Amino acid sequence: MKFLIAEDEIELQQTIARYLKQDGNVCEVASDYYEALEKLEIYDYDVIILDINLVTGSGLDLLRKIKREHKKTAIIIVSANNSLEDKLAGLDLGADDYITKPFDLAELNSRVKAVLRRGKFGGDDTLIFNEIKINTITRLIYINDKSVTLTRKEYDLLLFFITNQARVLSREIIAEHLWGDDSELLNNFDFVYVHITNLRKKLGVNGPKYIKSVYGSGYRFMDE
Repeated sequence: MKFLIAEDEIELQQTIARYLKQDGNVCEVASDYYEALEKLEIYDYDVIILDINLVTGSGLDLLRKIKREHKKTAIIIVSANNSLEDKLAGLDLGADDYITKPFDLAELNSRVKAVLRRGKFGGDDTLIFNEIKINTITRLIYINDKSVTLTRKEYDLLLFFITNQARVLSREIIAEHLWGDDSELLNNFDFVYVHITNLRKKLGVNGPKYIKSVYGSGYRFMDE
């Protein structure tokens, strides 16, 4: 999963990022309103951890912008303010959850997983696409009920494809999703091709059918 952590308390920001990265997530950070706004205009995220009281602006204004643009992003508001008014304002604007500082990282992680289950995975821990079954908690993959071993990048790539079915994904978008800000350091996108080739093989006979190359554009995951 790809996270944006918009939090101006740097120590807390980095602590959250380190914790979420332990599960193989890609975490990008923003330390103020304008940095978060810039990232939101360029990139898409699975989950945004959003502080209401950013130094240079309001997290609620960012939330309004995200919802206006109909981005399919899970949003968890983080705030030191425990007032019912602020909580209701955030939820009314479309936030998926609200957590008050100080909080335990395990609780935040539990909230993230619950939000993802309700959103992308229809409330279930298991994502099914034809013969492919993915347990999003254990990260185990089954094809025709047989266990298949994927690397972390292959797992993230498969999940990214399935949750973006029929959408053409460029190599740049895939690289940015898998590596985050570090994708800018890549000299080329050969690694994307390698991961897709390996994933096709591990998906078996239907791998090439599901993951289609779109000439000059990128790749599309779909069932025809």
